[in-house]
Amino acid sequence: MRLRLDLSYDGTDFHGWARQPGGRRTVQETLEEALRVVTRAAAPYELTVAGRTDAGVHARGQVAHVGMADEVWAEHGEKLLKRLAGRLPKDVRVWRVAPAPEGFDARFSAIWRRYAYRVADQAGGVDPLLRGHVLWHDRPLDIDAMNEAAEGLLGEHDFAAYCKKREGATTIREMQQLFWTRRADGVLEATVRADAFCHNMVRSLVGALLFVGDGHRPPSWPAKVLAAGVRDSAVHVVRPVGLTLEEVGYPAAALLAARSVEARNMRTLKTAADNPSSVCGGCD
Repeated sequence: MRLRLDLSYDGTDFHGWARQPGGRRTVQETLEEALRVVTRAAAPYELTVAGRTDAGVHARGQVAHVGMADEVWAEHGEKLLKRLAGRLPKDVRVWRVAPAPEGFDARFSAIWRRYAYRVADQAGGVDPLLRGHVLWHDRPLDIDAMNEAAEGLLGEHDFAAYCKKREGATTIREMQQLFWTRRADGVLEATVRADAFCHNMVRSLVGALLFVGDGHRPPSWPAKVLAAGVRDSAVHVVRPVGLTLEEVGYPAAALLAARSVEARNMRTLKTAADNPSSVCGGCD
């Protein structure tokens, strides 16, 4: 049977989600080994995750799935969460394990992922109790200018200018939400939601918006970089410390399988001929 796992982790001491050669500590390897031990499995498990986070990136609402024999689930299911809590290190927790609906795929069934990026621009730096989750920017930030710039990045675009290109992978994404708020404690928080993300995309977008916020570039600049379609040396990939995967969204159970098939197709940008009423904001 296929199980859905809802989990969170502090990415500070992990080399990202995915297993790596050379014994580097990763979230995937840590979870798979814990599952093997607590279920006394002879063979290792293989987890599929909604979003493969990079080294140092955190997750509050990560989702994964794993296959498990029916008889193993019947024997261990009721006690699995407590046993995992006793086996796992304190920087990774599984909050829910349950049989997944028919057609569920943690990665391909997802219709959006929501990240948050947190930045402090106080002259004195970051609250020591938040230092592992908030980036310090040493210049004051204009949140209105950053939000104006963010509007030009919404919608479906080729985000090649903000991604690390991977062979055979598309960089076309639909940016559904991108905005900044300032919390009561003064920390700036970016909400970044898209149907999917390519490598380094969120951290590159944040880097561009911070450049606008501190006055280095005008609010029109990030959209111009996007339209150019090539990496701009002025766009810095900010450190992972402030980035957290907050939530993953899925369609109704009846639509899971269809979404999984759709997500595997290579995407192309819709043109005006495909949708005459569409408006491409910030494309030129």
